[in-house]
Amino acid sequence: MWNLLVKPVADVVNRIVDKVAPDAGMAEKLKFEITQALIQADNQTLQQQANVIMSEATGESWLQRNWRPISMLVFVGLVVAHWLGMTAPNLSEEQVLALLDIVQVGLGGYVIGRSAEKVMREYKR
Repeated sequence: MWNLLVKPVADVVNRIVDKVAPDAGMAEKLKFEITQALIQADNQTLQQQANVIMSEATGESWLQRNWRPISMLVFVGLVVAHWLGMTAPNLSEEQVLALLDIVQVGLGGYVIGRSAEKVMREYKR
């Protein structure tokens, strides 16, 4: 999986290599090696993330298996409270938007995490 950060980094590095490499052949070789290293690093990161999800999904503790749903219920409650006007009056719009960004990231992580848990449960069968 090509991480959202890996592609832009590879593009920038490739442009730099094009400017500093002595010839086109050397540039292509360097770009290939750098891209390969970035992909390997990305794969290692994904493997570590999968290991964390697997540990949580197979954990013995009720809290370990359910912290994401609990967190998302709290976030949903905060969004509803804000929508109903039950938030602190001294919060700036910037602070509210930053909190909503956290909710958005959390929801994305929750959905992906739950999907991974279901896949791992089926995989173990």
